[in-house]
Amino acid sequence: MICVSIGRSRHKHLLAEYHELVKRGAQLVELRLDYVASRLNLQRLLKDRPCPVIITCRREEDGGKFSGEEQARQMVLREAVALGAEYVDLEDDIAESIPRYGQSKRIISYHNFRHTPDDLDEIYKRLSSLDADIVKITTMAQNPHDNLRMLEMVKNADLPTVGMCMGDIGTPSRILMGKYGAPFSYATFHHERALAPGQLAFDQMKDLYRYDSITEDTQVFGVIADPIAHSLSPHIHNAALAEQGVNAVYVPFRVPPDSLSQFIEDVPRLGIKGLSVTIPHKEAVKKHVTKVTPAVKGIKAVNTLVFRDGEVIGCNTDCTAAMDALEHAMGGAGQEASPLQDKRVLLMGAGGVSRAILYGLKQRGARTILASRTRERADKLSTEFGAKAVDWGARHTVPVDVVINGTPIGMHPNVDETPYNRSYLKPSMLVFDTVYNPESTLLIKEARSHGCHTVTGVEMFVGQAKLQYYLFTNKEAPLDVMKATLKRVTGPVKY
Repeated sequence: MICVSIGRSRHKHLLAEYHELVKRGAQLVELRLDYVASRLNLQRLLKDRPCPVIITCRREEDGGKFSGEEQARQMVLREAVALGAEYVDLEDDIAESIPRYGQSKRIISYHNFRHTPDDLDEIYKRLSSLDADIVKITTMAQNPHDNLRMLEMVKNADLPTVGMCMGDIGTPSRILMGKYGAPFSYATFHHERALAPGQLAFDQMKDLYRYDSITEDTQVFGVIADPIAHSLSPHIHNAALAEQGVNAVYVPFRVPPDSLSQFIEDVPRLGIKGLSVTIPHKEAVKKHVTKVTPAVKGIKAVNTLVFRDGEVIGCNTDCTAAMDALEHAMGGAGQEASPLQDKRVLLMGAGGVSRAILYGLKQRGARTILASRTRERADKLSTEFGAKAVDWGARHTVPVDVVINGTPIGMHPNVDETPYNRSYLKPSMLVFDTVYNPESTLLIKEARSHGCHTVTGVEMFVGQAKLQYYLFTNKEAPLDVMKATLKRVTGPVKY
């Protein structure tokens, strides 16, 4: 179950959102009374309520808005108990001052906005001894391992326990709580009005992550990156899982580089079966694999991890997806000789995606010229894959048949940038932009206006995700669903 927190300054707005949420399927709502600016009328808020409520009035020191006298705040909480609110949230230091009464259940809570303490189990024991019906522990995640410690504390608790880590590193704990036995998780009414760091919107929890479908048996897949907020992989993978009725959830894991080793070590305890790997981990993660595919041996970069039978299998789906998209656009998909053979290709960028594309181009006999804004990286990569490197400023001077952008130039929100000057585009060229958000980058728009054939980043992104999905689930991905989802979330309406 998802508890949706509402904090508004006026009673009528609080009630309007309350009723709207119930229409959208909410089964439990937290009314944050500390946000109410006018004289509080608790009877008005609780009368004829459409679903159960949690009444909370949080002090500023606990991350709330209440700045009045503590005695007045506790009177509000006592009144909520007297009026029969289904749940009343009481911080651990006041729990003994507000006795149990009637049918109201007591949520005894602890908040730490600085870090996740080492003694979570001791904190749980102390809170559970305060006549608690539910224990709630909320802390700030400083590293991904905090999520595992929090979730295992929830799993081992004797009383129903809500345990979550704040911040974007803590997002997995919010999504996976139900798998570990929590009675509910928290969300906010709208993603722009989070009441705690890292809080997800109700629609995200309900529709994107299908929180109410997550059980102890739910498989976990995900993506590791740093930063993670920009990733659209959870949208397309979760849409595919939902379409096929697979009991699994795909979770974004923000993993800073110095936490990668610990995270991979935690994977079995988190029940993770497969991971997409992106910036900055594609090369660093290689040292953690026990088996690799032939493509990974050549590319020396991993974009997919599969955990099976005690093995950590490193794969790379970028190369196959990019080559399939290019060859299809050139009319030679499936032919014995690649249409890329002997073609002059300008590849801009020397990152992980460029490594995968360079490997594929070399396998297909293309003549590749590499240009990077960091010449040293271009020299190193071109030597490794038998390509030619040129200065970034000289990229327009080489005659080419195919232009490929492997840089993030033109990616949202910098949509007015392009890595290749339009005056050098020719109708005979094929232009491939690996950027997928937006699909129609400035480079793609200008290439089309010059009559070039084009391949968008959506084709590669969905192509590599389709291959990952098969590695994760052993099922053919619903490609149309993935494409439609990606186009929707990169359009004007986003979560």
